[in-house]
Amino acid sequence: MPASMSALEAKPVMPAPLMHRERLRSLLAALLAGMALVSGGQAWGVASFSDIRISYRSSESILADRHGEQIDMLRTDNSARKLPWVALGDVSAALRAALILSEDKRFYQHSGVDWSAAASAALGNIGSSRTRGASTLTMQLAGLIDPELETRSGRTVLQKIDQAATALAIERHWSKDQILEAYLNLVDFRGETVGIGALSSTLFEKLPSGLNARESAIAVALIRSPNAPAERVAQRACAILKEQQQGEMCQGLSEYTVGLLARRGMAPDIAAENIAPHLAHHLLPGHPGATVRSTLDASLQRVANQALRQQMAELQGRNVGDGAVLVLDNATGEVLAYVASSGDYSKSSNVDNILALRQAGSTLKPFLYELAIEKRLMTAASLIEDSPVDLKTQAGLYIPQDYDHSFKGLVSLRTALASSLNVPAVRTIVLVTPNAFQERLKNLGFALKQSGDYYGFSLALGSAEVNLLALTNAYRTLANRGTSSAPRFLLGGADQAARSQVLEAGPSFIIDDILADRSARSTTFGLGNILETRYWSAVKTGTSKDMRDNWCVGFSEHYTVGVWIGNDNGQPMWDVSGVTGAAPIWHSVMDYLHSRDRYQSAERSSAPSGVVQSDVTFKRQIEPERSEFFLAGTETREVQPAQHASAATRMIAAPTDGTVLALDPDIPPNAQRLKIRSATAPGIAIHWRLDGKPLSDQAELDWALWPGHHHLELLDAKRRVIDQINFEVRGATLRRQA
Repeated sequence: MPASMSALEAKPVMPAPLMHRERLRSLLAALLAGMALVSGGQAWGVASFSDIRISYRSSESILADRHGEQIDMLRTDNSARKLPWVALGDVSAALRAALILSEDKRFYQHSGVDWSAAASAALGNIGSSRTRGASTLTMQLAGLIDPELETRSGRTVLQKIDQAATALAIERHWSKDQILEAYLNLVDFRGETVGIGALSSTLFEKLPSGLNARESAIAVALIRSPNAPAERVAQRACAILKEQQQGEMCQGLSEYTVGLLARRGMAPDIAAENIAPHLAHHLLPGHPGATVRSTLDASLQRVANQALRQQMAELQGRNVGDGAVLVLDNATGEVLAYVASSGDYSKSSNVDNILALRQAGSTLKPFLYELAIEKRLMTAASLIEDSPVDLKTQAGLYIPQDYDHSFKGLVSLRTALASSLNVPAVRTIVLVTPNAFQERLKNLGFALKQSGDYYGFSLALGSAEVNLLALTNAYRTLANRGTSSAPRFLLGGADQAARSQVLEAGPSFIIDDILADRSARSTTFGLGNILETRYWSAVKTGTSKDMRDNWCVGFSEHYTVGVWIGNDNGQPMWDVSGVTGAAPIWHSVMDYLHSRDRYQSAERSSAPSGVVQSDVTFKRQIEPERSEFFLAGTETREVQPAQHASAATRMIAAPTDGTVLALDPDIPPNAQRLKIRSATAPGIAIHWRLDGKPLSDQAELDWALWPGHHHLELLDAKRRVIDQINFEVRGATLRRQA
């Protein structure tokens, strides 16, 4: 037998049917390739990887701090659950290996289409109404990018050809890593979950980089059958593991998968601590899939959170469940910390306690005294009587009490404010008038809906409802010498918000100095207390009626910190005061601020122009001799009690504020007169002004009644208002005399 013949006979001979099938497969592959190339040539091209990456939108918006650190996340798109784009390098090698093994074994060898597999699928589809799949990962990606090319159901040969053409175009312009990365971010998993980031977070509660072989097999199994029963998913995952020579991991896989899929749907939170949820709800809606850079400082936010929770733990058993902490940068108004809830200690943790309205307590007193000093009605050395007082109101007698239910007698304004005495504050608002004080509070940013007359004298003690944001920013205005601007929550944009001069610089400085005076504070709080700091700081506490709200607000040269604690349901706390409730939180946050930066040894800057310092002595040694700040022109070296101590804050003795008189038509007009009398010491030069016009220079006079509303002012020798009241005369006609 010829050698050539022997060699030929030695080759295996393919059966004729199989030989024809293989030739047909080759012909079909060539045909499909040609059709795809023609189709691809007719296409206008595909989007670039960067275009797809840029157009991707997460269903979750991210809140970042001022340094770019992610601090919270909020879902803003309910159509699908997608987390931020995940780079391929942040996906575990186990997942990538399982994906390629299951979906596209020759992924790194083909150019977008596995022609042999495609021809086999086409051959199997001849004479069949259903198509067989041969989609590569690149072809599947084409369907994810363009839904019209999606061939998971109802597909045709022409659809497959279009899909193949697009895959070829993608492979010409994209790298394999880019294809794999885009696929993992765009592919549908179970239910509404899209992308490996969302799946890893919601199902496995970890980052994609931490997925192990078993978890990766389950994830890849879900790609093939996203909504299949858990047992079927487990079977598919086991097949993948066995193909990877890791069949031992199939032990208990079915039970694990059933339990896993049963609890799916947890919030995708693992990439962030979620330390600013309330601010996230304010800032993120309207920014779908975006990262919003806030003014918050993540480290400070954590410290403020911890300080609040630690104090809540300390107050266990005193019926305190809620609180809030706000930190502002004095210069810029930037919100550095926004802790609006005590978290687990609260029964209503969704309530934003920074915006909730609460009674202000004594925290409004600094603005009342500032107004009195600004109007030159009082100085920091003025004596005010802290003694029982009954004030007539439309609702009856108003009888204010001090914090410790005792009275100190004559005290200076400095002592009255620093020690938070109530009666002197009420005497001061009688002098200033509730309407004038209410107008000042509105200018400071408090959204008071009622007039000063509605609140009456109790406005001096904080009967109005305010929120922590407005209150803290008002104290920031004091820190800035009366200059006010709105708080800022977003980083970037204009360097400064619009500013306005709400308070005069001089009176603001004097109030700041009083709030920082530990000696003046000692009357109520003692010399050693939680309000003391090793750096310059000014601070005020406040407690509302029945101990329902407790505040501590204060500032240093560079920061303002506001704290509120209480109960969202309005229940009173048990034996909790400003120094035992909110103040420890304020102190902790302030200490952190001044221990971490260059402001650690900050001192208060010098007094502004128009403020002078003078040594003051008090007659009868009412208070120790001291150096005091005054507005220029109001300074004095000796302070003595007024001749009538009770009139120290009421210079108009008659009529009283709010008097209503009625003309009697049966009495001759010249017999109907009003007695106007000052309470100033004899020989002191005064001037009366009625409805803006000069009236008299006498200390006492009779004024002929005239119908209408009238405003009476008492002026000193320098024509400065020292007291003012309103009264009304009713009845416009008089009966003719017979």
